[in-house]
Amino acid sequence: MPRHTRALLLTAASALTLGLAAPALAGMEEARRYVETEFQPSTLSKEEQLKEMQWFIDAAKPFAGMEINVVSETITTHEYEARTLAKAFSEITGIKLRHDLIQEGDVVEKIQTQMQSGKNIYDGWINDSDLVGTHFRYGQTVALSDFMTGEGKDVTSPTLDLEDFIGRSFGTGPDGKLYQLPDQQFANLYWFRYDWFTRPDLKEKFKAKYGYELGVPVNWSAYEDIADFFTNDVKELDGVKVYGHMDYGKKDPSLGWRFTDAWLSMAGNGDRGIPNGKPVDEWGIRMEGCRPVGSSVERGGDTNGPASVYAVTKYVEWLKKYAPPQAAGMTFSESGPVPSQGNVAQQMFWYTAFTADMVKPGLPVVNPDGTPKWRMAPSPKGPYWKEGMKLGYQDAGSLTLLKSTPLERRKAAWLYQQFIVSKTVSLKKSHVGLTFIRESDIWDKTFTERAPKLGGLVEFYRSPARTQWTPTGVNVPDYPKLAQLWWQNIGDASSGAKTPQAAMDALAAAQDDVMARLERSKVQGECGPKLNPKTSAEEWFKKAETGGTLAPQRKLANEKPKGETIDYDTLIKSWPASPPKRS
Repeated sequence: MPRHTRALLLTAASALTLGLAAPALAGMEEARRYVETEFQPSTLSKEEQLKEMQWFIDAAKPFAGMEINVVSETITTHEYEARTLAKAFSEITGIKLRHDLIQEGDVVEKIQTQMQSGKNIYDGWINDSDLVGTHFRYGQTVALSDFMTGEGKDVTSPTLDLEDFIGRSFGTGPDGKLYQLPDQQFANLYWFRYDWFTRPDLKEKFKAKYGYELGVPVNWSAYEDIADFFTNDVKELDGVKVYGHMDYGKKDPSLGWRFTDAWLSMAGNGDRGIPNGKPVDEWGIRMEGCRPVGSSVERGGDTNGPASVYAVTKYVEWLKKYAPPQAAGMTFSESGPVPSQGNVAQQMFWYTAFTADMVKPGLPVVNPDGTPKWRMAPSPKGPYWKEGMKLGYQDAGSLTLLKSTPLERRKAAWLYQQFIVSKTVSLKKSHVGLTFIRESDIWDKTFTERAPKLGGLVEFYRSPARTQWTPTGVNVPDYPKLAQLWWQNIGDASSGAKTPQAAMDALAAAQDDVMARLERSKVQGECGPKLNPKTSAEEWFKKAETGGTLAPQRKLANEKPKGETIDYDTLIKSWPASPPKRS
């Protein structure tokens, strides 16, 4: 979830600087205190935790007394790191760690400044892996896989256990090297009122009208039918006007990530491929080898192809027809609390980072026993979607180091970064922020016990389906420059100033213009953009049909096949009940 103020998730409007000056005597006494009082539960035994802490104490000795600065955006997980884990790290290791919390847009601005100027601003970064294509191409970011076996080998924990991280592929470049390691992850899923969907009277009425069961929509046709049903047939429940859909439409920067966070891939744009489509990704950018070659259909891209235009068309249509009237004028932060108010039946674009806020006692969507009246489930698929494609977005704030940071400071920062994802603290952090990064945490018995009160979050992350939810990938050569184009162009479609086709044509052209400038500058070297010459859409449709790829797809004769749903409880039971075996 990129470049924005996650206002719903913020607890402070201004930047926070947190951490603690290290005590004169850092060491195992402090580690034991934290293991006993703070670092529980853990997937490690207390003996194993203390052994891991001893390694950190020993590795940190050359850096004792150094003042090290790390920065992240402000969400609950990072607040816990800054307020609690930074303090613990300082007291245990003797390194004076300061963890700043700022808005994600400011994180991006500062990391760009350091990359461009070479002046060290922060020693360590927690930066969205959406920028992996940017980091890989500019050559300013440390390849962690090289660092861990090279100049950072002496400060790389033997118990880091990279295989346990569920999002390693998100921070991996086209060269196969790991540039960013996830520190927190949350997905964008389908949210619905389980209590309403299981009411016999509503199920009977829905089936009588549509000929299939009211349930979790498998495709966009069913989502649309359900939206129409609750808005125009049910109309009111318990004396409250209800709506079958929720979204937002104000021309504002938050409208950009509403789409770059994989809305187009949910409809079926791009190609098959996990974590991202190859050769065409969900932004519609085609990459040949490691070089982006275009986003417009006329260059082999899919930003303005039929699948992308369909996705925008349905966004505009559903917002007008099925969402509360005020939704069209709302931003992300204004629309976020609306489902918790109890008058929305479903929402296709819902971030799991809101889980903790949606299970608070006393809310209209929470039962007296603390269990939610709602559930989350995998997102429905659009008519252009094919098996093997990604199906949604997953945010992955990730550990990142820059080459412009002096080596000793980089090493000290890397110690802290490993500390906050270590198995000693990771399970407790997962319980605080609900942003899983480790397989071992997801399958821990404490989450089995807590699952009934989290609305399907645990079940989703334990399911094989989660691999289809991924961040922006390596096809995007300069995330900051390209991302800002989206909200302005999509806003024209949302407001009605342009048709969806015209808006996406303009976006595709603007992306190609940015990539053309990058190509001329040669600043990104051999993996920078090299645009294909413009030909015709027909030529690229034929190439896709005969070349074994999907994108760009031709416009379908029927973009609304019959609706299909699945019973939520049946879906959950179909998922595995034990963790996957590790090779």
